[in-house]
Amino acid sequence: MQPLNESEIRTSFVNASAGEAGRFTLPGLHEVLWDQREYLGWRDPKAPQRGYIVTWRDGKPIGLLLRAAESSMRPGFAAMCSLCSTQQPANQVSLFSAPKAGEAGRDGNTVGTYICADLACSLTIRIAPPKYDMQPDPAEIVERRISTLQTRLGAFTDSVLAS
Repeated sequence: MQPLNESEIRTSFVNASAGEAGRFTLPGLHEVLWDQREYLGWRDPKAPQRGYIVTWRDGKPIGLLLRAAESSMRPGFAAMCSLCSTQQPANQVSLFSAPKAGEAGRDGNTVGTYICADLACSLTIRIAPPKYDMQPDPAEIVERRISTLQTRLGAFTDSVLAS
């Protein structure tokens, strides 16, 4: 992912007003390892149900405002993130909804999907599996995961942008 500054992040949101974007709590951008991310994702410590994703699309940043469901899945079950395809304990995956962009979003239309609760899919997919003789090289597996994450994030972004 290409590095972003505060201004670029705040103006990138396609499903939030300029006023909302101006009030978001941003992550510590000086700590971000940009070359190890497919998107910038974070939860708002001042508004725990809010989450944000910023990704690059056609040479420009696209920001998505998300809202996590207030209830979580029951403990003891597994759930899968729709973006990184990682199976995790159910309490580590949340249902996130995003207002659609434009008029549809102002009319209250949303789309939703299950995503890692911490929005850290880029970190999760880089955990290389152990190397076994009969499996692909762990680096190949990580590259496949990166490609899958980018494809699924693109599809989710498309659904937010669709009118």
